[in-house]
Amino acid sequence: MRALRLGLAALMLGALLAAAGCGGGSSSSSNESSADDWASGLCSALTTWTNSVKSAGDELKGNVSKDSLNTASDDIKSASDTLVSDLKDLGKPNTKQGQDAKNAMDQLSNQVKSDVTQMQSDVKNASGVQGAATAASSVSTALSTMGNQINSAASKLDAADPDGELKKAFQNASACDSLTSSSS
Repeated sequence: MRALRLGLAALMLGALLAAAGCGGGSSSSSNESSADDWASGLCSALTTWTNSVKSAGDELKGNVSKDSLNTASDDIKSASDTLVSDLKDLGKPNTKQGQDAKNAMDQLSNQVKSDVTQMQSDVKNASGVQGAATAASSVSTALSTMGNQINSAASKLDAADPDGELKKAFQNASACDSLTSSSS
């Protein structure tokens, strides 16, 4: 799980660096997934979100204007809405501590929604050059906060996995390779 946290941190760092330049899992009818399916779904959701957020941040490089901030903010909101939906769709993994893992993802979903709402409000209320700079800072801060929250969720998953069931599932899931390989 430490490798996953480090991989998530490395993946988020790429997204955060891009932003700083601006100044679905399967589930069964009982909403319970095998640990491998759950891990794969989580990694796929995080990878898709990170790539989308990085792309939005790249759009701001050298082009900080009210329009570019609105576009980036909308793109980040869209990516985050998809992430939240994907996290909720994961349900809980079929492990001894599956409910704890689900609770950690539910908490992350709520935090991401709150961060996006604040970011969008800051961007919407921006006016003039100084306002654009402040809004750009808000975008960067929101992404940094989300990165910290993802790392915190990974720590909660680690704590909720005393038997190593999820750790093994993350190692088995090819969708997690891009998250864990960057820390190897």
